[in-house]
Amino acid sequence: MTTKLPALPRRAAAIFASTGLLLAIPVAAQAHVKISPDTAQAGSYATIDFRVPTEKANASTTKVEVDLPIDHPFTSASYQPVPGWSAKITTSKLAKPVKTADGTITQAPTKIVWTASKGAEIKPGQFQQFPVSLGVVPDVPSISFDAIQTYSDGSVVKWDEATKAGAAEPEHPAPVLTIGAAASTAASTSAAPSDAPSVAAAPQSSSNNSSSDSNTGVWFGVGGLAVAVVALLVALYAVTRRSR
Repeated sequence: MTTKLPALPRRAAAIFASTGLLLAIPVAAQAHVKISPDTAQAGSYATIDFRVPTEKANASTTKVEVDLPIDHPFTSASYQPVPGWSAKITTSKLAKPVKTADGTITQAPTKIVWTASKGAEIKPGQFQQFPVSLGVVPDVPSISFDAIQTYSDGSVVKWDEATKAGAAEPEHPAPVLTIGAAASTAASTSAAPSDAPSVAAAPQSSSNNSSSDSNTGVWFGVGGLAVAVVALLVALYAVTRRSR
């Protein structure tokens, strides 16, 4: 004879399964190449991090390539050194000169490539941040950066799919920087760096704090859900004991 579970345990099992899915959501939400912060002001210099996670379970990330826009180019680009990684910025002559408020641009930085030394690869379950300073930020609504991630097993993942408003996020979305309106001339001028090292290094603590706060929030949420699950199991055990 088949024994049916009481209604309460059956409901609890369903809740437990749903809770497990909720616990998985924060992890899945982080598993894309993203920009942090993902907003900047037109006419200013912006320091951002390209955040690269390793999604594979049996391979590490060994190289990261980011294409900078050529239709609305930046006038300059610099990077903050990442321990164990070498970086190279490619500057190219533009096929068509671009007119900006600061003059006509005939050449611009078009690509940044980071390559890991042995032992510095981004291992499964880890991520790495690559800080860069870019300027002058073009006066356009947003900029998309195509990225290429190379793994130790030779496989390559291209993060170059456009995210459309109102549509589901694609499997490999390109990182996007949303751009706000330009500030006053004085404010924009004061934002320009005096030299590359100060641009990359000074704002970094703010970026890291933002990342830390974001990760802390995620884990507090996971911890709260875990406590709720434990409490539910204890309550179910007590009910089962009383019903015997």
